[in-house]
Amino acid sequence: MTEPENPSRRMFITTAGAAAAGMVLTACGPKRLYEVPPERLKTSIAAMERRYKEQFGKDITVSEQGPLPGVHFAYALDISRCIGCRRCVYRCVDENNQSRHPQIHWIRVFSMEKEKGIDFTHADPYYNPPEVPEEGHFYVPVSCQQCENPPCTKVCPTGATWAEKDGIVVIDYNWCIGCRYCMAACPYGARHFNWRTPTIPENEINTHTHYLGNRPRPKGAVEKCTFCIQRTREGRYPVCVEVCPVGARKFGNILDPNSEIRYIIEHKRVLVLKEELNTVPRFFYFYAT
Repeated sequence: MTEPENPSRRMFITTAGAAAAGMVLTACGPKRLYEVPPERLKTSIAAMERRYKEQFGKDITVSEQGPLPGVHFAYALDISRCIGCRRCVYRCVDENNQSRHPQIHWIRVFSMEKEKGIDFTHADPYYNPPEVPEEGHFYVPVSCQQCENPPCTKVCPTGATWAEKDGIVVIDYNWCIGCRYCMAACPYGARHFNWRTPTIPENEINTHTHYLGNRPRPKGAVEKCTFCIQRTREGRYPVCVEVCPVGARKFGNILDPNSEIRYIIEHKRVLVLKEELNTVPRFFYFYAT
């Protein structure tokens, strides 16, 4: 008669084995992604692409494109134009391979009463009128504010999240241990946890991905908006900017004095959320009218 295996020992062996297997992909860890030898990085990315092909049955590319020199991204949203249609929410899901079951949305849109002004205490993120915009209401979309002084990065025990030189706050999913300290530290509720293995329909998965962005995320990892890093580092707009039917969303290089984003900051009534916290968001709200 064989002795029953100790469950604690079995769990340890399983966990240790998984960790060892993951070392190949986590060798390019936080703040070292672009410092590892090119061949080592190439090997890690290739292994990741093979794994995704087995999982989804498609050729999925994983880019490691770094920050562009002389670029610091910023975002602006015209509150006076947003109609609350949520096209940005669902197009973001498709572009960034977010889970459908359970649903994860990197963008939340709040319906607010015009008489009360910007008031998150009484705002409704679950509004569902027959049509929008609803009389007497306006809308404030909220996602990661890409803070210059992000509190989320300071509490991460593994260094899995940090701000890149182009202003994008990123997460290395392979280093994230799911402690959710960053979620507690974020004053904007912009980080989201994968409670179970995310499901992405095979016919809807975006096959053009980035290591720090829209590649499929594992169970137990935290994720968030990355300004569509797989697009913006190739000179394209975030998908939410392109899909907005009223042109309420603006994006560009804040270091370029001739950019639209600089014009908005210098000439419009601009505000940031929770300015008193000194997080220094690079997501600006403004009134064009």
